[in-house]
Amino acid sequence: MDLEQVAAHLSALEGVHQGEQGGLLRWTVKGRLVARQLDDGALVIRSGFAERERLIAEHPETFTVRPRFEAHMMVVAELATASAPAVRDALDAAWSLQTTGRA
Repeated sequence: MDLEQVAAHLSALEGVHQGEQGGLLRWTVKGRLVARQLDDGALVIRSGFAERERLIAEHPETFTVRPRFEAHMMVVAELATASAPAVRDALDAAWSLQTTGRA
């Protein structure tokens, strides 16, 4: 999966706005973060803690939690090894979390 595919998926979700901060892409809905580019090969996705643990357990090749994100409601998608369907599902859950308060 690559950032173009991420951008295309997120642009199809109602109310998602793409922007840039520090030269890196970010997507928000209602001013709340859905996902942001961490670096050239990784994406940070908003996620509840239980959902994050499930994603990591079910898709260890795709999702990790880097030490700086352990205390935050975020999961890291490693795009080079990512399962595209798993990332799309995580993005959908992040969008739902930020629009309804439920993943």
